[in-house]
Amino acid sequence: MANRTVKEAKNVHGTNPQYLIEKIIRSRIYDSKYWKEQCFALTAELLVDKAMELRFVGGVYGGNIRPTQFLCLTLKMLQIQPEKDIVVEFIKNEEFKYVRALGAFYLRLTGAAIDCYKYLEPLYIDNRKLRRQNRAGQFEIVYMDEYIDELLRNDRVCDIILPRIQKRSILEENNELEPKVSVLDEDLDDEVASEDEAKDAEDKDSNRQKNSSTSAVRRPRRGRSKSKSRSRERDRDRRNAGSGNARSRDYYDDLEEYDRQRNRVRHRDTQNNSSNGYNDDYERRNSGRNENRPDRERERDRRDRDRDRERERDRHGERERDRERDRERDRGNRYEHRERDSRNERERRRY
Repeated sequence: MANRTVKEAKNVHGTNPQYLIEKIIRSRIYDSKYWKEQCFALTAELLVDKAMELRFVGGVYGGNIRPTQFLCLTLKMLQIQPEKDIVVEFIKNEEFKYVRALGAFYLRLTGAAIDCYKYLEPLYIDNRKLRRQNRAGQFEIVYMDEYIDELLRNDRVCDIILPRIQKRSILEENNELEPKVSVLDEDLDDEVASEDEAKDAEDKDSNRQKNSSTSAVRRPRRGRSKSKSRSRERDRDRRNAGSGNARSRDYYDDLEEYDRQRNRVRHRDTQNNSSNGYNDDYERRNSGRNENRPDRERERDRRDRDRDRERERDRHGERERDRERDRERDRGNRYEHRERDSRNERERRRY
């Protein structure tokens, strides 16, 4: 008897109001401790006190499908079927946010489409936080306007399948609802007006600057300097040469090799000239001294000069060997680059 719908209750959506909740969830609610102890013999007046004690919203949780207090009170409202004025007062209650959430959920289950849009859409301006218990038994934060939007758009809220309602556009076409007016339109109008005023001010400033510039005496423009024009011409010729007369990679490699060989030859000549000049100066400087020295000292100086020349030749030979090794290494690297380029070209043609 305690789980039956009252006799005076009317069918909702063509069925018993309690049948709007699935049978398995309804049976779990009947077996819960909160339903047996707190929801027994509740009336519409006493239901308000229980609703004010709510601290979170939610459906069922846990592996054994345990219902929340919010869902138990929803089933109790479906069972006793309070009057529409009481439900509207639940929704208009601004002090207790969970009472408002309970009334909105009950109205979405039992109310017509026009009543849902009429009483629930004004709640979009309520941005208070709600605690919601998910299926795993953990709590999460959801805002009131987000909760109302889920009631109007989603098919399942708090693990309960919501009845289908007509779309707002259809009701507007049938002149059953007035077109929706967003609260943000006024703010947008204010922003547009402020933007228009800012544009008008900018136009006035620009016109004032134009008038002042036309009234002022213009100075003759200075001619371009020759250095800038020559540098720009050189850059232009360089770009044209790079774009029109594109050379192959082998050409540039040969050119670099030629420059490298020429620099080596120049360096070798300068070293030879410096060594010969050093030897000539040494002989010229010591020629006067050698005339007066004995033969033994002159022989010793000659041996020193020969030893220095041999050392210089050895150093020169080492330098030549180093240059030859560098030259061979450069040839090997260039060959590897060419081989890699040809291999990449073959792969590209193949694919």
